Amino acid sequence: MSNRLEKEDSPYLQQHKNNPVDWFPWGDEAFKKAEDENKAIFISIGYSSCHWCHVMEETVFENQECADILNEHFVCIKVDREERPDIDKHYQEVHMLLNRRAGGWPTSIFCTPQNKPFFAGTYIPPESEQGSIEGMGFKELTKLIGSKISQNDEQIYKNADEVEGFLNHVEHPKEATVLKEDFTKNFMLQVKNNYDTKYGGFSSAPKFPQANTLGTLLIIDKLYDDKSARAMIENTLKNMTVGGMWDEKDGGFCRYAMDEEWRKPHHEKMLYDNALLCELYTDVYLSYKDEFYLDIAKKTADFCLKQMSEDFLFYSARDADEKDFFDKKIQTSWSSMMIKSLFTLGSIDNMYKNKAIKSLDALLNTMFIDGKLYHTTLIHKTPKVEAFLEDYAFLALALVSAFNSTQDEIYLIRAQHFANMALKEFYKNGTWNFSTGEFKTKADIADNTYTSSVSIMVDVLISLGTLLEDEKYSHFAFKTLEYNSYELGRRPVIYPYMLRQSLRHLKGDRVIKSNISNLELNSFELSSLNYPFIQRKTTDDKDYMICGDKSCFASTDSINKINDIITDTF
Repeated sequence: MSNRLEKEDSPYLQQHKNNPVDWFPWGDEAFKKAEDENKAIFISIGYSSCHWCHVMEETVFENQECADILNEHFVCIKVDREERPDIDKHYQEVHMLLNRRAGGWPTSIFCTPQNKPFFAGTYIPPESEQGSIEGMGFKELTKLIGSKISQNDEQIYKNADEVEGFLNHVEHPKEATVLKEDFTKNFMLQVKNNYDTKYGGFSSAPKFPQANTLGTLLIIDKLYDDKSARAMIENTLKNMTVGGMWDEKDGGFCRYAMDEEWRKPHHEKMLYDNALLCELYTDVYLSYKDEFYLDIAKKTADFCLKQMSEDFLFYSARDADEKDFFDKKIQTSWSSMMIKSLFTLGSIDNMYKNKAIKSLDALLNTMFIDGKLYHTTLIHKTPKVEAFLEDYAFLALALVSAFNSTQDEIYLIRAQHFANMALKEFYKNGTWNFSTGEFKTKADIADNTYTSSVSIMVDVLISLGTLLEDEKYSHFAFKTLEYNSYELGRRPVIYPYMLRQSLRHLKGDRVIKSNISNLELNSFELSSLNYPFIQRKTTDDKDYMICGDKSCFASTDSINKINDIITDTF
């Protein structure tokens, strides 16, 4: 017999509709029942392609004894973290606070009947493990918690109040630091300390791609001709493709490797990983002109276009355990990442540019309705979850890329529109919220699972300031960088994309202005320029004008001279 999840759109919630657990979706009905009946709340957060989420379903949520305990003593709520990243972000902070270490998925949260959390874990096996300090199994744990809540145990409620107090406390940076290029020295030192000189990458097992770290190393090499940065990039990118992490048969990258050699993949494939890596391999090809990188970039794009899309809309993931099951959820932020990577690849092969345009138009038609932007929907369904900061940020960045690629001003106007909406909804005095609705959560500046939405907004604002010649956008970008400057200077390895934008702020954009024919015919050459912070803008000139953010300083009739002219300015 199906539970309440049967009526939900989320593929992850649908996976649990036949569990013997009496699941509720997130909503008022669940919280009212918990308070009315004085029952503890159990919140389980995961996503459809998560291996350990499947394991917990099989061992716990399909276990009749576990289900009976839950149904008797708890109100149980299932959350798709990809559908509701605001809820997930909130409870990841709860896990960090209670356990002093990062969480993960599945996330298991236990709350009072008033929805105040007091215990957090990840995967919890059904049975207790003898001799293990943290070995209390799910059956024993839920019986204990259910008993204490029914007895109105004072300590549990006291702990929950303390957790809530900590969560409501907002900390601001101690001080601002002057932004300077020397931050790169600290970044390089920290990166080298983490670097695996044999197999590449920046950790032991498990090993994640860390595309943003590699991308920032590429910027540093382009600016400072740093041979060690190039060596780390090339060693890592080539090693990542020799084993199972890169799927030689179907194309595309798996989420991470479980060993140091990148040979034992965790088989789920996420759209955001493949989008970021497709763009990275393309950028490295444009810099080093090694066809190997272009081949990987194209195969990654082709995998996403052929196997992870439908009607020009991109699926969010491929399952880790069922290679033929795809999560057909469309997400504005992740789709925008993929679209931007296609525009980058489109500077080499026009076919990808055309695909990017169609995908961008399809995404806007699907997710921007009656003046409102949405975060996610199932393909061919009407979206319900409204957008978060990451959706505005990545979509605006894709639109800036679309403008640079096509010179169609409607894309620039739309990028400005979404940036304005984000500023109004999420920004205040240098700080950004990730969400402002049911959960008002502060946006991270660290690049974790993927790029920080704050750093992406800085990228967008600098671009708009340059292209529109409007200093207010540059001002908001600077205030964001200034607010986070203390942490950025101290631990830049955690914030590689923001470091990239601080260098851009210090060095300045260069704008190449010429007629549309010159810009389109020489797109590859313009994308291959050594200087990493380039914008393009159409004029009636037959020559090429090279400009800073406030004035033009040189012109040439030869595309081949632009590189030398710009090089002399930095």
